[in-house]
Amino acid sequence: MAVIFGFSSLSRPPQPPGGISNYTVHVAVYAGLGLLTARALAAGFSGDVTRRVVGGAVLISSIYGVTDEIHQLFVPDRTFELLDIGADAIGALVGASALGAWSIIRRRFETPDVL
Repeated sequence: MAVIFGFSSLSRPPQPPGGISNYTVHVAVYAGLGLLTARALAAGFSGDVTRRVVGGAVLISSIYGVTDEIHQLFVPDRTFELLDIGADAIGALVGASALGAWSIIRRRFETPDVL
């Protein structure tokens, strides 16, 4: 969140290379945030990433996306964009869901401890 806030504080943030759109960057960045938030809500690497954890991560990350857009209202040459909020929410869903799917796959292939 601190890195996102830092880039949002710039009047002229670096532009994505090539033909990558601003929305693709939002999806990618918030996918990372959604993944990290889900991992934190699951109590680290040992915890299971349940639907509830995924939902919480998407909610927290999406709310942060809204607050980030509000923050940009106070930065010169930056604006509040509803499409950015949508891209942030999609990214958060992708990242948290990917971690949730990985948790399901990992549980299915774990072998029970046999003493």
